[in-house]
Amino acid sequence: MSQNEAPQPDGFEEELSAVLRSTGDGFAAHDRRGLVSGGLQRGRRRLLRRRLAVTGGALALAAVGIGGVYGGSLLSPAGSPEKVSVAASPKKTAEPGTDPSGQAEADANKRGEAQIPVKDLAAVLQANTPAGSWEIDNPDGRGQSVLGVHDDGKGKAAVSVGLYRSGTGEAGEDQVACPSRVHVPYDDCTSKRLPGGDRLMVLQGYVYPDKREETKNWRAVLLTKDGFLIDASEYNAAGEKGAAITRENPPFSAAQLKALVTADGWRPLLRQLPRNPHNPGGQVEPEAPSEPSGPAVRATLRSLLPKGLTVTDQGGDAGYGFLVVDDGKGKSLVQINVQPGMSGAAGGLFGSGDVTVLPDGRRVKLTQQPGEKGGSGVVWWTADTMTPEGFRVVVSAFNTGAQHQDATRAEPALTMAQLRAIALSPKWQKLN
Repeated sequence: MSQNEAPQPDGFEEELSAVLRSTGDGFAAHDRRGLVSGGLQRGRRRLLRRRLAVTGGALALAAVGIGGVYGGSLLSPAGSPEKVSVAASPKKTAEPGTDPSGQAEADANKRGEAQIPVKDLAAVLQANTPAGSWEIDNPDGRGQSVLGVHDDGKGKAAVSVGLYRSGTGEAGEDQVACPSRVHVPYDDCTSKRLPGGDRLMVLQGYVYPDKREETKNWRAVLLTKDGFLIDASEYNAAGEKGAAITRENPPFSAAQLKALVTADGWRPLLRQLPRNPHNPGGQVEPEAPSEPSGPAVRATLRSLLPKGLTVTDQGGDAGYGFLVVDDGKGKSLVQINVQPGMSGAAGGLFGSGDVTVLPDGRRVKLTQQPGEKGGSGVVWWTADTMTPEGFRVVVSAFNTGAQHQDATRAEPALTMAQLRAIALSPKWQKLN
């Protein structure tokens, strides 16, 4: 990926690889914990910030966690940041009694993986869902999630529940905030604070934003006031992807999903989660370079827009902002990332293609390519820039107001020259 969100799978992997490689080059000040764990955590943080508003806070965080504290796979087989398929078996650990030394469990604890018996997770799942038969995956295993197939006689449905520790502050709140429809189509979403202080989001959406498969994903995420996450997903098929649709809707209603994630039975299991899975020694880690706030990014982007554009929608988070603009000829999505501390990824980002080096050492890469989110006729124009110190500004525009929707105009509302000028504006470094 060479810009501020994840429409191009190969680029996502390329940039993550570049971030990880940079960790081995002398260990920069913000990456001192070790080659793998430190690089992966930093890479996750960077990549998550770029995608959070794109995929929706809760949806993105199901795959790429702030500091690695939230579960799921970093990359799906296709390279996009998506949840682990419930059709796939989780990684198995040694069964009780087969590892006399306890080494398997010790290794899992060292990696920060919870060792909750799956049968205990399944018992809570089954006790707090409507009647029906269950096929539980890996029932003799251990972990912090349970995967299964539920059958109420109206069609088999995949169901998963995972228990995690959330990040603090913004990292936690974003996981229970409804995403923008600019990036994530859904039928319904509610987010509210419950009596007692917990936060709940219930989202009725789809596995694929472009709906190339009509698999529905209904999801409830509870953020407890003490920083735990209970994340439940259900589908109208026996698997998340590639499985035939078995019913019109997933089996559990929004009210039943709420009852599931708020069940008291999860509380004793939550206490078995590791306190800080990616820093078991308790070392104090240096802070990564801070990104400017979402409102500051959006305000600066608006100030740099050419005249004659009307803003019809906006959003974003730290280091990222998007605007949907219209010049009277159709909607156009414009989005930007402002990312300090990216020098280690420069080789992967600017090592190929049409790159210009300015007299002050800044690198500029301009690209024009088809969109990657399924909208018909969508084009994606990008200006990517980086200073010698690693301060990156990348701005993109599309000829549609949402990438998963068809093109609304022949070209984006901003020209390549205008995108370049926005990315090179000195206003961005004043935000750092």
